[in-house]
Amino acid sequence: MSEPGDVVGGAPAAPAGSAAPADLHDPALYINRELSWLAFNERVLEEAELEDTPLLERLRFLAIFGSNLDEFMMIRYAGLKEQVAAGVTRCTPDGRVPAEQLQAIAERVHDLVARHRAVLGDAVLPALAQRGVRILSVAELSGDQLAAVDAFFEQELYPVLTPLAVNGSHPFPRLPNLSFSLLLDVVDPDTGAVHGAVVQVPSVLPRFLRLPGEGHAYVLLEDIIEARVGALFPGHEVRRAHGFRVTRNADIEIAEDEADDLLQTIEDEVRRRRWGDAVRLEVIESMPAAWRERLRRTLGLDPADVYTIAHHLNVSDFRELADLDLPELRYPAFVARLPTEYRDAGGALAAVRAGDVLVHHPFHAFDAVQMLVDEAADDPAVLAIKITLYRVGARSPVVAALARAAGNGKLVTALVELKARFDEENNIVWARELERAGVHVVYGVAGLKTHAKALLVVRREPGPSGRPVTRRYVHLGTGNYNPATADVYTDLALLSADPELGADVSDLFNYLTGYSKQRRWRKLWVAPDTLRRRLMDAIARETAVATGGGEARIVAKLNALVDPEVIRALYRASQAGVEIDLVVRGTCCLRPGVPGVSDRIRVRSIVGRFLEHSRVYHFRNGGADDVYLGSADWMERNLDRRIETVFGVEDAALKRKVLQVLELLLRDNVGARELGADGVYRPVVRAPGQHRCDAQLRLLELSERRGRPG
Repeated sequence: MSEPGDVVGGAPAAPAGSAAPADLHDPALYINRELSWLAFNERVLEEAELEDTPLLERLRFLAIFGSNLDEFMMIRYAGLKEQVAAGVTRCTPDGRVPAEQLQAIAERVHDLVARHRAVLGDAVLPALAQRGVRILSVAELSGDQLAAVDAFFEQELYPVLTPLAVNGSHPFPRLPNLSFSLLLDVVDPDTGAVHGAVVQVPSVLPRFLRLPGEGHAYVLLEDIIEARVGALFPGHEVRRAHGFRVTRNADIEIAEDEADDLLQTIEDEVRRRRWGDAVRLEVIESMPAAWRERLRRTLGLDPADVYTIAHHLNVSDFRELADLDLPELRYPAFVARLPTEYRDAGGALAAVRAGDVLVHHPFHAFDAVQMLVDEAADDPAVLAIKITLYRVGARSPVVAALARAAGNGKLVTALVELKARFDEENNIVWARELERAGVHVVYGVAGLKTHAKALLVVRREPGPSGRPVTRRYVHLGTGNYNPATADVYTDLALLSADPELGADVSDLFNYLTGYSKQRRWRKLWVAPDTLRRRLMDAIARETAVATGGGEARIVAKLNALVDPEVIRALYRASQAGVEIDLVVRGTCCLRPGVPGVSDRIRVRSIVGRFLEHSRVYHFRNGGADDVYLGSADWMERNLDRRIETVFGVEDAALKRKVLQVLELLLRDNVGARELGADGVYRPVVRAPGQHRCDAQLRLLELSERRGRPG
């Protein structure tokens, strides 16, 4: 755990009792964005360190930590290295230049990686072995198991392996991003000459081979290769084999105004992503120092970019084991249900026609969304369906329903965001499939990533006088149209037939698909046009109320809080007397609890079983209690460089439900960690006699209670 004054904070907080800094641009008032993100990934690691977390879930958190860190190194760290190479010396709000950030990041990451591998090798894997889930070396295998390994090697593994010689006529191969390989010493017995060679561990095969026999015994793919690698070099002896892994710059730069075919351009860039400049080298601990140095120089890396790993590279692959069907080693199963309004009305469209509906995933099943799309696809009275698709997953029932709707003669429009990072390939596939089905596919506004989550259904139905009218049904959410993430992410959505909201969503799609200078919205806050202004106005209003002696409060639940202008507005609100509670899952650059500046601001983070993904804003507004949901975090990119939507919850009963969720999160004293003025997150300490409050568990209990008959 980090200590006060270390690099997480970036700069020491103002000492207690000191006068408030006159300048709210003072770097001491800001936490470095990159180091705050690493602190978030540390909180993910802490979930794996908790002995109360079920074993396979601990393994899953370790895998998530690894994949999170991979993405950070490929994008954020790689971007800083580019800035250093270009001579950029611009400071971040916390006062660091890129070179200083690189140094601080490397120090933190080396420490975190050591902790990560210690938890895996010293705690989780031994505990799993005691419960019958074992990873064995080839030397530990029985006769039947060896026979199974030999058969697998000959029939499946050997044909896909390619030995790559490294010598004067064969330069060191340019290995793709995140490639996991073995570096070998190959000896010619006739001459005694020692040659280098590389063999990639193929990512097209499962990392773990299930062994015959009782229990769950596995052998790793790289161990099989190492044990049988001599077959790749007939007449030679392989003396040593050591694993290593290369991470490359994977950011994609698209000049949209120069792209004749955006789909093809992004497809080409995704292919190039595998071959960017190296930014990190991971080597197994047993690799000789001379080999490490040779690899480092070959890849053009600094010493700080080399990570010596005690065991097991590419831990993100361990999700394969975390998915084992062993309920006793997993979180207890639960049944996600439909909203009660659906059950009472007999369907999605009928429920929304009767009044607004609030959906809260994963406590409500994704079926609540899928049912709406399916009904719209098959209902003869539905004329048109429009939707934004950001991350829809590998197998999407939503896409299938849209294709069916087009086949049924409806006008279907899908905005597919091709620039959704690391989902580009999936989205290219879906875009082409939808086009083949007759869906009109568009890719959004040039220069702006579309991150809004919106669905519009246009239906012709009898009006109050019996004459046909056109009614709009909308779904606006904080999460993606993805059933897989809806099972593990907390997200909120509003379904409504409100005419003004429907008109706004219609205008939003016109803005996305045609030529529009829409600047006036009835109910939506839309970035980059009005969202920042409306947000700043809401904060300023609370500030004015507090200045006048009234009760003022702001509660926000976010994934990230980075934008300096918003942070300064919150500082001013705190100075005026506004009580501010922030639940920020990931990066938070605001420094709470600084005397005279942020005394009234409290920041907490919850990781827990479910990924907290919903964005909720609550402004007291003199007792009106304005509640908003949306797709936007408080970051410059969300407020200024993306298409985002924020929408109000107006129904009093639904508003109370959202506020209940916020208050549960603020009462959590099990999974919550609070951010101090020194930039350090600490677990919430329960007062003597205080009851445990696990917000996510409590929401599960409430969901199950609502689902019981009677």
